[in-house]
Order: sequence, then C-alpha cells, then structure tokens
Amino acid sequence: MSHAAVEFNGVWKKFSRGERHDSLRDLIPSLAQSMLGKKKPAELKDGDFWALHDVSFQLEPGDAMAIIGPNGSGKSTALKLLSGILRPDRGGVRVRGRLGTLIELGAGFHPDLTGRENIYLNGTILGMRREEIDRKFGDIVDFSELHDFLDTPVKRYSSGMFARLGFSVAAHVNPEVLVVDEVLSVGDYHFQQRCYDRMREFIRNGTSVIFVSHSMPAVTGLCKRALLLRRGEPLFLGDTTTAIQKYHSLHAEESKESDIEILNASVTDASGEEREVFQPGERVTVDIRFRALRPVPKSHAALLIRTVDGQFVFDTATSKLIENSFIKLDEGGEAHVRFSVDMNLRSGVFELGFTLTSEIEIVDKFIYYNGALKRVVMVGDRLANGFTYMNPSATLSVGGE
Repeated sequence: MSHAAVEFNGVWKKFSRGERHDSLRDLIPSLAQSMLGKKKPAELKDGDFWALHDVSFQLEPGDAMAIIGPNGSGKSTALKLLSGILRPDRGGVRVRGRLGTLIELGAGFHPDLTGRENIYLNGTILGMRREEIDRKFGDIVDFSELHDFLDTPVKRYSSGMFARLGFSVAAHVNPEVLVVDEVLSVGDYHFQQRCYDRMREFIRNGTSVIFVSHSMPAVTGLCKRALLLRRGEPLFLGDTTTAIQKYHSLHAEESKESDIEILNASVTDASGEEREVFQPGERVTVDIRFRALRPVPKSHAALLIRTVDGQFVFDTATSKLIENSFIKLDEGGEAHVRFSVDMNLRSGVFELGFTLTSEIEIVDKFIYYNGALKRVVMVGDRLANGFTYMNPSATLSVGGE
C-alpha cells in the first residue's frame, strides 16, 4: 500500500475552447452541470482540447518537486486538480494530510473585508479552527509585515501585499502538502527570500512541496525533481538539472518558428574582434540584426546570460538602458540592437540569449524570439567560486606580524 503524500495517477483533464476555470467563480457552473448530469463524457468533442495528457507522479513526505514548462503547458491546471478546485476527467488525484495552497492571488479573500478579517476567513478555508487562528494570529501578521494595513480592506492592497498575506496564512497552516504557484514573483526580493527559507524549513520537517515557477534559480534552489510539461503532455520527470536543460532546449526548438528571423549575431571584444573565448572582466559587445516575419507591435529587446544547464545569471533590456525606446516593425522590417557588458563571470561556458517582448499588457506577454544566440567560454584563474568574478585579492597576518 502506497504511503505517498501526493499521488497523481494517469490524469487527463479537458476543457472546451472559451471555457474558463480560473477561479471558484468559474468552477460553480461546471459543478452544477455535473450534479445535474449534464457533464460531457471524457472524450473530445468539437472545440475540446486536453489540458493534461496522462500525467503521473508521486511525492513522498519531505519531497519537493517543481512543475515547469512554457505558458499554456498545464501547470496551473495540475495545481488546481491537486487543490480540489478541479476534478480530472480520467485518472485519479490523492493528497494525504492537510493541504496548504497559494495558487491564485486573492483566492480565499473577500475584497471588502479587512486584512484582519481575511486572515480568519482564509485560515478557515484552509482548515484551521478559530482557536488555532487566534493562537497563530500574531505570527501570521509578523511574517506578512502588514501590521499597518490590518484594518484596511484588501481590495486596496497591491499584488505584493496580497502575496504577503496569502503566503503568511498558508505558511502557518502547518500543511503536510504545500502547493505554491508563480504568485510569489510579485513580492519584493526580501519577502521572496523569506518565503523560500520557510519552504525549505517545511521540507526539512517532512512537508511535501509542489512548486510552479518560471524562475529556474528558484526551482534549482528548492527542488531536487521537476516535471516538464508542454501542451499538457509530460516530457520529462526526474532530476531538476536535466529537466531545466530540456526546458531550454524546448525554447530553442520553438524559437525556430519565431515572429522574427535573426539575420546576424556577433560577439566581439573591445577591439572589435569576434571571439568566443574571454577572460573574466573583459568588455564584450553583442550585436543582433533581425527581420520581422510578421508585424511586431511596440516591443523591447533584451539580452540574457545563463549557464548551459539553464540557470539564470543576468539580463538587461533596451527599455532599461535607453529612455523612450521601443521597436515597432512591419512585416519585412529590420532592426539592429547592440548591447555592451563587462563579463565578470567565473570560468565556464555561458549562453547569450535574446528576446523581443511586447509591451501589450496581457497575462502571457508575447515573446518573439527566445533562442540562444551564442555560447562563450570564460577562461582564467580559479581564485574564487560562484557565477561572478570580482577580481579578488587578500592580505594575511599571522602571529601579530
């Protein structure tokens, strides 16, 4: 008999085009149809699509697993199935023990109630008794650092404040299973680090954690295993490093069907010589020329640097470096962008990547190209460890000399 904390066994989930299950509000009509016997059988009809295709995994107590993949790959659907918000069309989902979830900003909050009132409301939804909430109330508020806003209606909270309050309540449920979506990315850096530290503490104490994120450093730092999804299909389940490598390979493959064509990309040193091998600290210029294969709306270009196993190191964008800059191209239009950076990196191999991202305010921003342009090799002494090279020096005195 299995004693896994989480079981996801051959799960399939389908939706219809235009059907939304993004919240409990969207789910109620679907549940009503099911109760009245109007639910369609688990076969695809016109307009249906599989959001998850035969996905299986297990987590033992104290395991931490990431779910990664491009937008639209089924990550959030998997979390909603785990949380009981959705039910599978085929297969089974089982969670043993108390579940803590943070998968949607504001879920379990009433906008007209204050932060104080919502702590009790959300804590009750997550299975806490009033006496337990009373006992932990001070710790929840201290963790959230929202003392001055407790009596403010949460509809006036920023997205970062929502994340603080939501995670603080979920973190004090003492769950056997904790499910966390990308919502933590809206918090400030200090609070994010406290959340990650708290999740590591949970893992050490035997809590199973399922974590969805587009931040590969966060995934690497928290999880030993990862599930890679694409369009609902499981492509890989195993160690995190391999999963991230396959994820970035997937990006490279999909970028071949891009909205732009890279005409030329070069990496040159301070003298203008094109090279692939550099010493730590050298000034490097990256030139990219590209053509629009279809109209490109108002966008910004970005340079990314990451390790070959997918760990993020650095990025910058024209929007940060050039005031009032944007790129807008008709089909066939061309553009040229140039970035210069000091390669303060330790010895190793690094990928230089390029993206063109739309300014349109939508949930999934358009990314017109996300491929690796070049690989560069950093060589030199190994006087230090880590990603960056800080040109170290030291002095030493022994015995009062």
